[in-house]
Amino acid sequence: MPDLPTPKDAAEAALFSECWDAVLSYADLCTAGATAATQLATEAFALGMREVRAAETGAARSNGRRSPRLPVIPLLLTAVRTTAAAWEADGQGDDLDPDLRLWLNSDKGARYTGPPLRRPIALRGLRDLQEADAALLWLAEVESLPRSVVARRLGLDPALVGDELDQVRGLFRDRCHRNHLDTPMDAQCRSYARLLDAITRSPAADLPPDLSRHLATCVDCAEAAACLRPQGGGLPAALAGGVIGWGGLAYLERRRRAAEVRLGVGRPEAADGQSGEPRTVTDRARVIRGGLLVAAVMVSLLALATSMMPFGGSENEAASGDSPTDSSPVAAPRPSLPSATPTPKSDSPTPSAITPTKPGGGKHSDPEPQGTSATTQSSAPDPAKSASATCKAAYHLDNQWTDGFQATVTVTTVDALDTWRVAWSYRDGQKVGQMWDASVAQNGSRVTATAADYNKAVPADGRITFGFLGSWQGRNSSPYDFTLNGQACAKS
Repeated sequence: MPDLPTPKDAAEAALFSECWDAVLSYADLCTAGATAATQLATEAFALGMREVRAAETGAARSNGRRSPRLPVIPLLLTAVRTTAAAWEADGQGDDLDPDLRLWLNSDKGARYTGPPLRRPIALRGLRDLQEADAALLWLAEVESLPRSVVARRLGLDPALVGDELDQVRGLFRDRCHRNHLDTPMDAQCRSYARLLDAITRSPAADLPPDLSRHLATCVDCAEAAACLRPQGGGLPAALAGGVIGWGGLAYLERRRRAAEVRLGVGRPEAADGQSGEPRTVTDRARVIRGGLLVAAVMVSLLALATSMMPFGGSENEAASGDSPTDSSPVAAPRPSLPSATPTPKSDSPTPSAITPTKPGGGKHSDPEPQGTSATTQSSAPDPAKSASATCKAAYHLDNQWTDGFQATVTVTTVDALDTWRVAWSYRDGQKVGQMWDASVAQNGSRVTATAADYNKAVPADGRITFGFLGSWQGRNSSPYDFTLNGQACAKS
């Protein structure tokens, strides 16, 4: 197993510390054990950093001009995927997650390395941005970092980060729109391209029935719709799925949890002019690297361990995998730093609200959603425990066609909420696909909608509203057993 490259200066040492946590988190999803995860992360990190350094050297030789490339973290994550594909090709596939192996050998996996115009629109759009803009978008949307942290990492004015992020979202949308029009499409998709552009410019615009039907059956156009509506709450998933590919949603959820924990842990800022400041660049790089890596271990132990908890931290819900080609269970991450000898995985069970069916808590003891769709299992609360409902739920079937439908859910809450999660069950096997103003997860008949970043907070007596597209066969009866954050809701 190759060693990690040595940082060439203090800035690169800090970059290593910031990126290793993300690389290991995704490598853990891709492998079948702790040793393999560390090995995959180390090889991918070395490969990715060689590409970063080569690009920087090439830009310097060409008077600052650079060829389009991804920002550092997504570049390193794609290096994990590339290294995993190399393992599979070289006969080391047994160390990879079985579902990832299926994906790597499928047409879905081939999209990410095939002809450029056939690659996912989010991947092409992010690469077309200026690197600083792309990094801002990725850190804020996918890594879920607070704006103050993003500003510090990128050297921006914290007071202006929000405005700059809005501008970058608009630039990303423009790049994706251009790439969508450049993509080879059949006549039907081409006929909807300009309508899709017009509809997604307004967050309040309703989808025409024929366009809704098309998006429910066309993966490429559905991906484009998510990228063209950056204000709709689906941008993080569109970026993660379009850039990373397999396991994108599970990675997204891990980073969200890790960021939430770091908000509570905090990290001290380096003080300028402190006594004992290293006098040379080499000494400074060595000190900073050592200090940051030790701090990263402590922060990551808490942050990544939190990602082993069930979705949303609720005792009533746990995530589970769905389809083999797009999803796999998420393992309990191991945030140890790489070394010549990989750290063995602990066999002790991870505390969880769900009692494991097998002792020891193996690789897949705590599954999470990923791929193009995620699944969440939620046990329905006992209505007898609640004397009076603290919420009311209304379900409206907006439109229905031969095998699909569009619906809106409105929930009124008595109490003020910092965040929310609405769940319900179907009787007739309906499947929820694209959702707006919330993110969706489904396990069997149970559907869970989780708040987007922009609509998490709800005042007392406030209303939560989101819509979605679904599919049905035979019957399409109304759902039942609505809950808000695990508490039963009355029907309104």
